[in-house]
Amino acid sequence: MKQYVLTAYDFTDADALGRRMDVRPHHLDKVKELKENGNYIAGGAILNDEGHMIGSVMMVQFENDEQMEAWQNNDPYVTGKVWETIDVKPFKQAIV
Repeated sequence: MKQYVLTAYDFTDADALGRRMDVRPHHLDKVKELKENGNYIAGGAILNDEGHMIGSVMMVQFENDEQMEAWQNNDPYVTGKVWETIDVKPFKQAIV
């Protein structure tokens, strides 16, 4: 499987955190599915100095780029307009 690290930053408008909190349960449900299917490696929220969530980092693995892109494009944080910028890079887990 190909591994990826995704770094995503949220929109910064006044409603951004509210959108994140509204969509978060759906995002976490999808993460649980990823884990059950063997696609999830690790992940969590990026916090600002005040401890508020402003983005995410995820390490995932898929058979190919198309599967990774299909998951990414359908994640609730994308469809719910939470993540504004997303950077995806190839990744190689050092120790399993």
